[in-house]
Amino acid sequence: MDAKTVNMDTMPLRRGHFRVLVAASLGQVLGAGLATLVGIVIPMIRMLLHPELSSLGQGAVACTSLVGIMVGSMLFGAWSDRRGYLFYFRLCPLIVLAASLFAFFADGVGGLVVGLFFMGFGIGGEYSLDSDYISEIMPRRWRLLMVGVAKASSSAGNIFMAGICFVLLRKWGDPHMWNRLLLVVSAMALVMFLCRIRFVQSPRWLIARGRIPEAESAVRRLLGPDAAIGEIGSRPGHGRMQKVAWTALLRRGTLKKVLFSGIPWACEGVGVYGIGVFLPVLIMALGLETASEGAFPRIVRSVELTALVNLCILPGFAAGLLLVDRWSHVRMQTWGFILCAAGMALLLAAYELHWPVWSAVAGFMAFEFFLNAGPHLMTFIIPPQIYSVAERGAGAGLAAAFGKLGAVAGVLSVPVLLERGGALLVLSATIGVLLLGAFVTALLGREVLPYRGPSCRPELRHDR
Repeated sequence: MDAKTVNMDTMPLRRGHFRVLVAASLGQVLGAGLATLVGIVIPMIRMLLHPELSSLGQGAVACTSLVGIMVGSMLFGAWSDRRGYLFYFRLCPLIVLAASLFAFFADGVGGLVVGLFFMGFGIGGEYSLDSDYISEIMPRRWRLLMVGVAKASSSAGNIFMAGICFVLLRKWGDPHMWNRLLLVVSAMALVMFLCRIRFVQSPRWLIARGRIPEAESAVRRLLGPDAAIGEIGSRPGHGRMQKVAWTALLRRGTLKKVLFSGIPWACEGVGVYGIGVFLPVLIMALGLETASEGAFPRIVRSVELTALVNLCILPGFAAGLLLVDRWSHVRMQTWGFILCAAGMALLLAAYELHWPVWSAVAGFMAFEFFLNAGPHLMTFIIPPQIYSVAERGAGAGLAAAFGKLGAVAGVLSVPVLLERGGALLVLSATIGVLLLGAFVTALLGREVLPYRGPSCRPELRHDR
């Protein structure tokens, strides 16, 4: 390597790195925003269009996008391992844009269900691609932290969507305009696509297939004319990497990886989506909102409180990022599950024992803080650590699919549990799922991702 060039593995952070980070993180922002939007729209649909909509029906509508995410995560992850990331990196926001516009113009539950599925399908592709793009372009020293920052950016989606929906609903004062909220998703998807027009293929994906000149060109376009791939381009074995489908990961030798990355993500998905999507509904069920003028003012008030609770998501992610290079990721995920279960227990005690409202809100905030400082962050970071480049797209996609399977279960069950056992049953079931996530993490994490001591810096895998 020429003395005037810099190695992409060891170079300092540049503007190009942050460009990749922002463009890839927008998928996380959009996914979190859509989940928040669904929880806001469903009460209005039930009030205006289908008052007879059962609790199971509400859950079915709400989980449509999650089913799409689950399917998209599996398919796009495997496809990107074969064809590369760039084509799907641009296609996914276009799918979300088209689906959101379709749901807006359809203006009904049927169109919303179809639109939500394909919006989720595109976002599922984002979830399997984002960490790959970031982990394969960042310098080794910053790789792990930047993958975590991308996941933390989802908090901006929760906060932004809850905030803008509260402002718009209060301004309009008319629940019949609910479908206009879908245009917020359309605008976000369009911005995401425009940010990716001048992107290039992942250099490491090209290197893994022996396409070294193309990789060198891609690095220079992304990081500057003096950037080079360095010695990784001459390592033996490049160009002979076998294609890996997600089904190949279910063999005995890799099954523990799948279970370790998948089951805790499913448990985390119950908390993030099962509680997150129906947060406005749960707030009303707990009696935390105080409006009594009618159904629509109660919905608006619950959206306001949802935005307030969501403000704790960002500090939780920030705390997790401060620890991500300093503490065992298995311990972070385990204790994150335990402490967010404790937050739910505080909320449950406040509800059952009629404690002041502030104590219930504190329980909600503790739940959000520790969920995002631990499992919500770690489940995104762990797959790139345990899967090689050859299997990373399929492995990350399969783990994300597990997560969305848990999310679907949570979203389907929360309204049913609310109807049959009230907030008591919902909170108790959530605590049990969170503790299950802690148990599986502690049990399998010791073998799959063993702790190597404070002197060993955590890293993402960069082998074949």
